[in-house]
Order: sequence, then structure tokens, then C-alpha cells
Amino acid sequence: MRHVAETNVSAARDDAAASAPAPAAAAPARPVAAPGRLARALSFRNISAVYVFVALFVLFSIWVPDTFLAGDTWRALISSQAVTAMLAIGLVIALSAGAFDLSIGATLGFGHIVVAWLLVERGVPIAPAIALTIVAGAVVGLLNGLLVVRARIDSFIATLGVSSVVLAMIAWISSSQQILGLSNAFQKIGTTEILGLTLPVYLMLGVALVTWYVLECTPIGRHVYATGGNIEAARLAGVRTSAVVVVALVCCGAIAAFSGLLVSSALGTGDPTIGPAYLLPAFSAAFLGSTQFRGGRFNVWGTVLAVYVLATGVKGLQLAGAPIWIPDLFNGVALLLAVGLAKYQGTARRAGAVKRLLRFEKGE
Repeated sequence: MRHVAETNVSAARDDAAASAPAPAAAAPARPVAAPGRLARALSFRNISAVYVFVALFVLFSIWVPDTFLAGDTWRALISSQAVTAMLAIGLVIALSAGAFDLSIGATLGFGHIVVAWLLVERGVPIAPAIALTIVAGAVVGLLNGLLVVRARIDSFIATLGVSSVVLAMIAWISSSQQILGLSNAFQKIGTTEILGLTLPVYLMLGVALVTWYVLECTPIGRHVYATGGNIEAARLAGVRTSAVVVVALVCCGAIAAFSGLLVSSALGTGDPTIGPAYLLPAFSAAFLGSTQFRGGRFNVWGTVLAVYVLATGVKGLQLAGAPIWIPDLFNGVALLLAVGLAKYQGTARRAGAVKRLLRFEKGE
């Protein structure tokens, strides 16, 4: 009897085991990266400047290899474009907020002449002179901002008018003459080399890193992009758009003045004609940079890349014996092409900026 009971228990266990559900098959591992995403990242539309740079490098390496491939040529190019890149980064802040700052070239010249005047004519020590110069640039930006948000003058017209005023102030301060006699200690800021590159290159990278972080990784940056994308929608979403525009123009002015004092340090003199020549390269780089990485949105690293791509083209043509007017032609054509491409790419991006802001504010 006991044997029969044990047999029944064993049979019951076997039946239960047979009726138990089979263990689920292991889920297939997800691919690390979608091929489509990689293809988009490497597409010509997303990083066209990289492909253009490669094409220019190959072209001039064949055309003028002795001078174009020289290490001194590249060190000089990287160092000489640091100020243009820094100015373009400041412009990116204003453009991201929807403001066109046409006074950046004049503001650079203003910072350039003010720091020389403070150091030579007034005997101000270097550190306070630098601080006062940056403040002077910020004041120009504040004036721009107040004209735009309080007087409700279009930023294009307001900053163009302020540019003319600033150029008049430069002529008044300098008496339209160069200011000579800048100290060696001040000149070291613009000429000191670290690993073969001058100090302004590293200062530019520092400004670029801070600007990138604020614009891309903070709520302030989201508000800036939303304001530039659709100011009315951003205002309805609770963004203080007037404050955003003013602060963006103040930052742009301060960076422009800082760029100007770096030019003074590198040249060892204050030249009242310096400034306007930087306007076109900065705008060309900012708009070309907006077509890189972010598909129509102004961004820092695309702008830095664009500065050096344009500079590579200009330098190669100069080494090949092109006429002196080539830089203006090259930058002008680049600006026209970049604005057209940025406008084409940026429509959906600007609309998406406000949508992202609304989702963020709702906690989605």
C-alpha cells in the first residue's frame, strides 16, 4: 500500500513538471547603436564642413604642398583665427536668442582701443584695465538690448545704429591715431605660446566650453533657444523673453570687447581701424556653423569648426597666389550659402525648440 502511495506521489510530481510552463527564452540583445543614427551623424548634410575641409586640405596639399603642409602655417592659422572664433561664439549667443548684432565688429574695435587707452593714456594697471574693457563691451550690449526690448527697434537696425555710434567713440578716444607703447607684460597675453599655440587659442576654447554648457545643458540655454525659435510662443510658455534678449546681447558685447583686447595684446598697439573687418567672418562662421551638428540651430562647436574651415580655404588661396580681395569674396559667398542652407534646415528646428521647452516645463 505504501508502495502504491509513493508511486502516485511520484506520478503527480511528473505530471506537475510536465504541465509547468517552459522558461521564457532570453530576450535578444539590443544593438548598441542604430545604423540609421550613425548614418545621419555622418551624412553630408550634418557635417558638410568636415567634408569641405577634407576636400580643401587635399586640394591645397597637391597645389601648394611646400607651404600649405608646413607646421608653421597651421600653427599660425590656428592662433590667428582664435579671436574670430571667440567673436563668432559671442554672436552665436545673440543669434540663438533671435537678435542680430551688427555692432560686434565695432564693439571689438571699441574694446581694442579702450584697453590701449586705459593702459597707455591713463596708466591703469593691467587687471583693472581688462575688467573695465569687458564692462565697456557689456554696456554696448546693454544699450543694444534696451533699444530692442524697450524702444522696440528691430535688432538689425538698432545694432547697426549703435555700431556707428561706437565707431565715432573710437575715433574720439583715439583721436583717429594709433595708441603705441603697450607694455610687454600686457603683450604676453596675446603672444605667449603653450604647446606651439598662443594663449588666445586656449582662452577661446574656454569661452566656447562655457558657452556650450550654458546653451546646451541648462534651463537658461533652453530659454534662449526657445526665444530665438518663436518669441511669442516662448513668452506664453512663461519665458522672460525680454530679459533673455538683453542678457544675450550683453554677453555678446562683453565677449566682443574681450576679443578686442586680445587683438591689442597680440599687435602691441591700439589701432582705431581694427574691428569692422571681423564682422563678415564672424557672421559667415555663425551661419555656416548652424548647419553643422544641429541641423539649422546655432551652436558653438559647429561655429568653431566653420571658422577654421573658412580660414583654411582663404589661407590656401593666399598661398597659391590669389588676389588680396579673395578673403572678402570667400567669406561673402560662404555667408550667402550658409544663410540659405540654415534657413532651409532651421524651420523644423525652431518649431521644435518651443515644443521641447513646453515638455520640459511640464516635467515630461
